[in-house]
Amino acid sequence: MLIPKKVKHRKWQKGRSRDRVKETRGTALTYGSLGLQACDAAWINSRQIEAARKSITFFLKKGGKLWIRIFPDKPVTKRPPEVTMGGGKGAVDHYVFPVRPGRMLFEIDGLPETTAREALRRAAHKLPVKTRMVVRI
Repeated sequence: MLIPKKVKHRKWQKGRSRDRVKETRGTALTYGSLGLQACDAAWINSRQIEAARKSITFFLKKGGKLWIRIFPDKPVTKRPPEVTMGGGKGAVDHYVFPVRPGRMLFEIDGLPETTAREALRRAAHKLPVKTRMVVRI
């Protein structure tokens, strides 16, 4: 699973969801010829990224190249069950990547377009956001 090796601050504040704001960085195809782009805003955790990566690599067998364009670096804390209010913030439970509309999630290259589309379609089922496929022209 993806977790950062070292973080500047162990616990972050939650922040506000910016659903309507489009992403400005990481929106174009940079490495591959076909990519999976987010259409919604959500937090994608490391388990979901790993599940999508596994489904793509299993379908591709040993062909093609895959790039993961997101990395979960935002810590999410959680209090233990049946603990009363007070006593401070909980321990870090998992890490997420806050996705906004337009962010490129995965890219694939070195395969026929039909095969790459099917691999990305399978990965899209594992993610909590609506996605679309982008082709390099």
